[in-house]
Amino acid sequence: MENMNVSSIKEFILVGFSEAPPIQHLLFVVFLFIYIITVIGNFSIISAYKFTSDLHTPMYFFLANFSFLEICYISATVPKLLSSLLLQDKSISFFGCVVQMFCFLLLGGTECYMLAAMAYDRYNAICHPLLYGTIMNKRTCLGLIAVSWVSGTINSLTHTVLTFALSFCGANAINHFFCDIPPLLDLACSSTEINEIVLLVACGCVIVSAFLLTIASYVRIISAILNIKSTSGRKKAFSTCASHLIVVALFYGSATFMYFRPKSSYSMNKDRLIAALYAFIAPLLNPFIYSLRNNDVKVAVKKIFCRIFLVQRY
Repeated sequence: MENMNVSSIKEFILVGFSEAPPIQHLLFVVFLFIYIITVIGNFSIISAYKFTSDLHTPMYFFLANFSFLEICYISATVPKLLSSLLLQDKSISFFGCVVQMFCFLLLGGTECYMLAAMAYDRYNAICHPLLYGTIMNKRTCLGLIAVSWVSGTINSLTHTVLTFALSFCGANAINHFFCDIPPLLDLACSSTEINEIVLLVACGCVIVSAFLLTIASYVRIISAILNIKSTSGRKKAFSTCASHLIVVALFYGSATFMYFRPKSSYSMNKDRLIAALYAFIAPLLNPFIYSLRNNDVKVAVKKIFCRIFLVQRY
């Protein structure tokens, strides 16, 4: 971290999506709406799990933790983006940029392994139904969540330290809406060769490994589903996994495109749109994907809102 102290840049400028004030006002409304709906939707799933005893199962335990993660994930970028759009102040301090990158990478890496843990849970529920309660006990569930957070922390700390150990002495305009690795590497005055290698290796260790674990679980799940004789049984088994598969495809598709490639292929104008998929859209769709396809969650959420309405009324 020695080079960090000699960097001549004290703050960065987040260019964002547009410099035109009318468009910025429209974007403020759009992103504020996305943020509010995301927080309310994911918080509803957490509340449904907490206040509905029927949902106190490993599947919904992971879903509640995933919803909490999504709230934190979108909160790492959107509040600062909303502030810059509303106040026309696009600056972010050097330390603020460090914190934002660390939090975003921490939550993104954690999400990779949490998706793998959720796939492992579905694998045991479908392939080992009689042993499911024994395998997915409280200790196992907590252990999988802990491993996800520890893995995300190690990955984030590695990239954050390496990125801000670089020397930043020239331009300070980040062609992005948050402090991310690719646009910061473009601003560095010193060599970024090690950073690029570590980025590719880390993508292999985090994104690819977690993705392969997820796919391995689903290969066995699909195989088990195809062996179910009744059509209704196959349909019911697949419906419990379809929502998770949609989230996996959206998250891994956009994240892999963003990070698992050499620096020469970076295009910040396109990358901003790709980053928006996993930074904004995925957390927004999460509660709808899971709740709209899950009657238990829908019923639990409706009951909670009815209770709130009755309390306010009387």
